[in-house]
Amino acid sequence: MPASSSRPVRRLFAYGLGLVLLCGAPGYYWITHNQAQATSGAPALSVSRGDIQDNITALGTLQPLDYVDVGVQVSGQLQKLHVQLGDQVEEGQLLAEIDPTLFEAKVVASEAQLKNQRAQLKERQAQHRLAELQLARQRALFREQATSQESLEAAEAQVQVTAAQIEALEAQIAQTDATLKENQANLQYTKIYAPMSGTVVSQSAQQGQTLNANQQAPVIVQIANLAQMTVKTQVSEADIGRLRVGMPVYFTTLGQERRWEATLRQILPTPEVINNVVLYNAQFDVANPDGRLMTQMSAQVFFVNAEAHDVPVVPVSVLQGRRGRPHPQGALYRLSVLENGKPVEREVVIGLRDRVSAQVVEGLREGEQLVAPTNVAAAPAGGNPGQRRMGPGGPRI
Repeated sequence: MPASSSRPVRRLFAYGLGLVLLCGAPGYYWITHNQAQATSGAPALSVSRGDIQDNITALGTLQPLDYVDVGVQVSGQLQKLHVQLGDQVEEGQLLAEIDPTLFEAKVVASEAQLKNQRAQLKERQAQHRLAELQLARQRALFREQATSQESLEAAEAQVQVTAAQIEALEAQIAQTDATLKENQANLQYTKIYAPMSGTVVSQSAQQGQTLNANQQAPVIVQIANLAQMTVKTQVSEADIGRLRVGMPVYFTTLGQERRWEATLRQILPTPEVINNVVLYNAQFDVANPDGRLMTQMSAQVFFVNAEAHDVPVVPVSVLQGRRGRPHPQGALYRLSVLENGKPVEREVVIGLRDRVSAQVVEGLREGEQLVAPTNVAAAPAGGNPGQRRMGPGGPRI
């Protein structure tokens, strides 16, 4: 064939080859991409960095740390109430007054009786001294045989009688004195003073009301120190073993974005059984200088069992269906890691976990790609089964 006739054939062949390569490149990419995705069975998930906490959650109620019910110790009409709900009071401040008329009368009567008995005592003491003088005279006369034995014995008896009368009067005086002190104390109890500084948080009696303290001391007001609050929580028996005194804890309240932090102070040993559920009471204190925390507020409490900051983390969904073997630093898992576009099984040590993420202790670096399990990728949008079935390290509600 002549060279001139073979040149168009070669040119046509080159154009055809270029067209095949141009059309085949996307097809090749699509085939290889589908093959890699089919091999992995799920989209790739990245290893990132973040913070993670192992928490035990509970519900709590806020109460003042220090409070006192101020009651009355004597019966009578509440004549004057000097405070109202919400008032700030100082220790020793006058809060209320009971009608003192009857108690003042009892004090006056006891004082008069005591004065009368002391006068009688002076009279008996004078009679006793006279009886002693008569006895001494009778003894002198009896030695000189100038008086009879009967007169001497009568003088001796008179001395003993007056001495006994003095003892009886002294006992009566002591009894009357005790009664006077009781009446004086009851008179003082008609004025009720604040036993501590704080805020009047409740009022149980009204001015003019008659109070009966014979059977039970009526409460008129309750004073609480709202600068220091106590959070009382109830923790299930499944989680109480993970709590320890001194562990960090934080909580939030409804309608407030602020987070309060504290330390667990006490775990009460006796539980409460509510609807066949065993709940243990755990308490901690928190400062409340601005008064934003109020009595009976509800709190969402988080006991921090362990935490890690700025560590490699993976979605907890990649652990779905893979049971980790024990490891000194956590649990050992075999996860699918993408290497050069292909999934490769690798042993990875997983530490702390929460509902969303899990800490990578060993085996992965930030930025590496993991292959999620197929059942997680196909899960409905309503939720992730890997997050609902938490392992032993995950938080419990």
